[in-house]
Amino acid sequence: MKRAARLTAILDLLAAQGEVSVDDLVERFGASAATTRRDLDSLAERRLLTRTHGGAVAQSVAYELPIRYRSHHGTGAKEQIAAVAASLVEPGQVVGLSGGTTTNAIATALAARDDFAEQGLTVVTNAVNIAAQLAMRPEFKVVVTGGVIHRRSFELVGPFVEQLLGGIRLDIAFIGVNGLSAESGGSTHDEAEAAVNRMMAERAGRAVIVADASKIGRAAFAHVGDSDLFPLIITDPAATHEQRAALAGAGFEVRVS
Repeated sequence: MKRAARLTAILDLLAAQGEVSVDDLVERFGASAATTRRDLDSLAERRLLTRTHGGAVAQSVAYELPIRYRSHHGTGAKEQIAAVAASLVEPGQVVGLSGGTTTNAIATALAARDDFAEQGLTVVTNAVNIAAQLAMRPEFKVVVTGGVIHRRSFELVGPFVEQLLGGIRLDIAFIGVNGLSAESGGSTHDEAEAAVNRMMAERAGRAVIVADASKIGRAAFAHVGDSDLFPLIITDPAATHEQRAALAGAGFEVRVS
């Protein structure tokens, strides 16, 4: 397992169970004890965990909100999607993240990278759980949009969000959706969240839909955008050949994690 993937897996394990031991990590991931200790030390230096004798515990500020918010359904697929999405991000860029469990996984994957030290990374998000997760990473500049919070999703919506987004430019934006189909494009259950997602995508040089296979073939209430706004979709291998072909026929590039 590559180091970046291993660091992400360590953080995910911490989010799930609150603490890890060096011995357990060695058994799970196959790295040496010395390498595992260096991994934990690296994450501790970035304030993503707290080292203990023989292991580590979750950093309380960084993980309190994500633990409550986290959905374990489809977690493996979301991590796979997140790894591909995070690989598209370069140091020094400005990245937009909408709310959602898949974009939360992208935030975790970005936080595990160790190549942002010199040029940093700016993350603009309307999701307070994502902002809380990244706030303790010193190399990250985290911009929260403001707005009225949706308690169900931890997303900020409304005119304050649109006012901020109207004055900035993003290099790349990752947008989560509740539904994705060739006929309806990307869609969400809430019209206010859809409006914010659309505007975030419009402010980006590159806008990407991130959605696991369970979202494909479904249409939710509020339309977000089609392939003219989102030329790229990242999904997981559970998406069938027919589903991928239909989306490709509608103009989307479909990348499988």
